[in-house]
Amino acid sequence: MLELLISGGWLMIPIIACSVISLAVIAERFWSLNEKKITPEQLVPSIWKLHKAGQLDKAKINSLSGSSPLGRVLAAGMVNYSHGREIMKESIEEAGRQVAHDLEKFLNVLGTIASITPLLGLLGTVIGMIKVFAAIMAKGVGDPTVLAGGISQALITTAAGLTVAIPTMMFYRYFRGRIDGLVIKMEGEALKMVEMMHGERE
Repeated sequence: MLELLISGGWLMIPIIACSVISLAVIAERFWSLNEKKITPEQLVPSIWKLHKAGQLDKAKINSLSGSSPLGRVLAAGMVNYSHGREIMKESIEEAGRQVAHDLEKFLNVLGTIASITPLLGLLGTVIGMIKVFAAIMAKGVGDPTVLAGGISQALITTAAGLTVAIPTMMFYRYFRGRIDGLVIKMEGEALKMVEMMHGERE
């Protein structure tokens, strides 16, 4: 394995670095995009109970805001409860956009890695073929071992770039879909809370 990496040339260094960064981001996103952490169950009913009991004070709203992304969205609406339904919804939408942006943290890194690693592999292919043609010009085509180094580099860097890019793109798309689902769920929970607190829903 080590011999393969070495024979791939210096371009294997950025490809390997991209693979390490990709693995780290994927692990972090799996940890961070936990549905139970982002949209805790029974959060809206618990807020409704506090509201009905008249116990929803500033301290509880601040505590809720720091408890989870959904709590942050709901707290933004509750702060503006006295200003009416529309202002409450606008505040929730603004907070929701910020939360959605936070959930997309590091996804651009995955997208960039998925885009550049095949290009790094292609660059390795080009460099390898340049070596092949340089060897042909210098020594002809009589000795295959002279050509082997350049061809090996061309194939290894291409394969390595694609090996990193394909799973990275798959996880990038997966996390995009997961975030979209979480945002839709938060919007639904927030709308439910607004309607309940303004007497339009039980």
